[in-house]
Amino acid sequence: MSGLPVTARLAWWGTAWLQGRIGPDEFIDAMLGDDVAHVVTGAEGPAPLLLELAGARARGASVVAAAYPAPGDPAGLRGPKDLNLAAIEVGEVALLVGAGTALVPARVGRAVEWTAHPAERRPPPDLGEADRRLRSMLLTTANALAALDVARWRPELADDLIDLRAAVPLTAPPGTPARSIDLAGRALHLEAVTSLALDDDGGAVSAGEVAARRAALEPLEQAARHALTAACSPDGWPPAS
Repeated sequence: MSGLPVTARLAWWGTAWLQGRIGPDEFIDAMLGDDVAHVVTGAEGPAPLLLELAGARARGASVVAAAYPAPGDPAGLRGPKDLNLAAIEVGEVALLVGAGTALVPARVGRAVEWTAHPAERRPPPDLGEADRRLRSMLLTTANALAALDVARWRPELADDLIDLRAAVPLTAPPGTPARSIDLAGRALHLEAVTSLALDDDGGAVSAGEVAARRAALEPLEQAARHALTAACSPDGWPPAS
């Protein structure tokens, strides 16, 4: 569970609580992890996260979904503009689907402060399509980097890209589809790999070589973010069998 972004934890455990699959203590324990508090800031002062979730349920929320936007790519969001800008700035957001509200997190020491924003309802992402795109983009990127001699530049990166099964180990609450857990683990692994590679010029001999590596890696990073968004969007999960 520690490998999950805080918004993914809220999506999985918040949905499980809203749907009656876990109790409030399980939700609080899962959300806290190593943190000391999670509060939602508002005009009347900070309120516990669970209280905000209970209020969202009263307003019609049935699931919590997470999205991972980036500049120029507001993945999983439909607006309004202020929400998109706030979410892009931190790179993640939780949507209280059905309540018209989104929560943007900010770390303050060992606590997390969530700021509420109005949110428009977006079409849920397709889990299967996100999985297929990630697999396809991984192969495309591996081939492109092989042509750029990635094994000489970063041999450990070559190994990580070749292993299609590599994933961050995750824990999820009851009722979370195994396919979502698997996709989230692989997406987080590839996000970490691409982030490391994009931050390292690794002996590139020219600006053109750096640009070629970036052009090969950025589509994979985007596919990984979209895959994580789909894995953490219960409104788009297939019906339980």
